[in-house]
Amino acid sequence: MKLLNILFRFIFSRTTIFIVAILFQIYVYAGLYMFFYEYLAYFYILFVIVGFITIIELLNDEQNPMFKISWILLILSFPVFGILTYILLNYQITAQEMKKRIINRKKYEKKFLIQDDDVLKKIDSKKIYNLTSYLYNHGGYPAYEGGITKYYNSGELWFKDYIKYLKDAKEYIFMEYFIIGYGKFWDTVLEVLKDKVKEGVEVYILYDGTCEISLLPHNFSKTMQSFGIKCKPFYKVIPLLSTYQNNRDHRKITVIDGKVAFVGGTNISDEYINEYKRFGYWKDATIRVEGKAVKTFTTLFLSMWEVDEKKNIDYNKYVRENEDINNGIVVPFGDIPHDGEEVSKKVYMDLINRTNDKVSIMTPYLILDYEFLSALKYAAQRGVEVNLIVPHIPDKWYVYILARSYYHELLSAGINIYEFTPGFVHSKVIVSDKDEAVVGSINLDYRSFYLHFEAGIYLYNNSEIVNITKDIEETIKVSTKITIEENKKYNKFKKVLGRIFRLFAPLM
Repeated sequence: MKLLNILFRFIFSRTTIFIVAILFQIYVYAGLYMFFYEYLAYFYILFVIVGFITIIELLNDEQNPMFKISWILLILSFPVFGILTYILLNYQITAQEMKKRIINRKKYEKKFLIQDDDVLKKIDSKKIYNLTSYLYNHGGYPAYEGGITKYYNSGELWFKDYIKYLKDAKEYIFMEYFIIGYGKFWDTVLEVLKDKVKEGVEVYILYDGTCEISLLPHNFSKTMQSFGIKCKPFYKVIPLLSTYQNNRDHRKITVIDGKVAFVGGTNISDEYINEYKRFGYWKDATIRVEGKAVKTFTTLFLSMWEVDEKKNIDYNKYVRENEDINNGIVVPFGDIPHDGEEVSKKVYMDLINRTNDKVSIMTPYLILDYEFLSALKYAAQRGVEVNLIVPHIPDKWYVYILARSYYHELLSAGINIYEFTPGFVHSKVIVSDKDEAVVGSINLDYRSFYLHFEAGIYLYNNSEIVNITKDIEETIKVSTKITIEENKKYNKFKKVLGRIFRLFAPLM
C-alpha cells in the first residue's frame, strides 16, 4: 500500500506534471510541423499574438509581481503549455463558482463573529490593537480573551490528547484536514468515530480532494458514510479536467462540541506521530483552544463544508457561546485565496516589522517573495535577532534546493538559519519578543500566502507563548546552524539549479 502511495505521489507530483507538459509541447510542435508544415508560420504568428495579449493582461493584473514574472517566463519559454495553462487556471468556470460560494459563506460567517468591545479595551498596546483591528475589519475575525490553551510540540503528544478529546465528544465532531492517510493513527481515530456515531454524536469529515489521488481510495467518502459519518472531499481533483487544483484546503482543524478546537500543522497520518519514518524524525506543532475562540473555528469549518452544498446549514445548531478566562488575547483566523486579503502573510509581516528583540520562525518550506524577504532582512539589519528553523532532511528535494538559494542573502543580512538535524520540521510557528505568536497551517511559501485555504491562531500575552518559545529554543539546540562559510561549500550545481527554480517559485 505504501509503495502504491509513493507511486501515485510521483505520478501526480508537480514535477512529473511539468515534465509531461514539456513533452506534450514537444509533441504538439512535432505534430504541427508534420501535419501543418505549410501553415507553420501562421500558427507561430497566432501564438505570438495570443502570448502578447496574455502578457499585457498579466502586467495589468493586481497579483504579486513574482507571479507575473513566473507566468511571463513560462509563456515565453513554453508558449503552448504556458498560454493554455494560464487560460485554464485564470478563466476557470468551476473555480469562479467556488469563489462566489466561498465569499457568500464568509459574509454569512460575520453574523456569528461579532467583536466584543470589552475585549478590545483590555488590549494594553496600540500596535496589538491595530493588528486585531485589521483581523476583524478586513478578515472578519474577532479577538477573544485567551481562554484555555495548550501547545503541543510534537505529533505524538497531540495524538494522545486528541484521542481523549474525541472520546469525550457528546454532540458533534468536525474534522477538516489536508491529508488523511491509512495507518495506526487513522485506524485509532476511525474506531473512536464509529463508536461516537453509535452514541448519537454527529461526525463530519472534510478532506482535501488531492488525497483521493495519492492516499485514499476513490470510494473513501462512501465507506465513511456507510458508518454514519458525513464525509466528503473538498473539491475532487480530476487530472486534466479539474480547474481549481491550485486552491487546496490546507487547513488542519478539529472542533468538538463547539467547546474545544485543535489547529496546527499536523495531519491525520502516521508520519505525523512518527509511527512511520519518512524523513527522519517528523517534528510538528498543534495548539488546543477552549473558550469563546472555538466559535471562529466552528464557523470556518461550516463555511468550507457548505461550499458545494445546496442546502445551508443552521450555524446556530453548532456555534456555542462558551465562558472565557483572562489569558491574554487570542484571534483564530482563516485565509482564503479569493477575497483579495493575504491575511496570513500580513499577520506574519506585522509581527516581523514590529519585533524589538527577537523573532523566530519554524517552517518546512522557505519560498520567499520580495516583500517578505525584505522584511526579514530589514529586521536583522535594525538589530533584531532573526531565527529561521527549516528541515535538514527535506520531503521534496527541489523545494530544499530552492530554499538554499535564499541562504546567502539571508545570512549576509545577519539572519540565523538552523536546519533541524534529526529530520523534517513541519511545524508552522512564529514567535515575536516572547509575547506574540502564531500557530497554524501556514508555510513560508507562495501557496500558503496566496493560493491555499489556511487557518491559524494569533496569541498575545497568552500563557502558552512560554511553551512555544521553549520549543523554539529546544529545537535550535538540536539543529545545525548554517554559516556563510558552510554555505559557500554547498554544491555549485545545486546553487545554479536553485536560482533557476526561483524563476518559477510562485508556480511550485
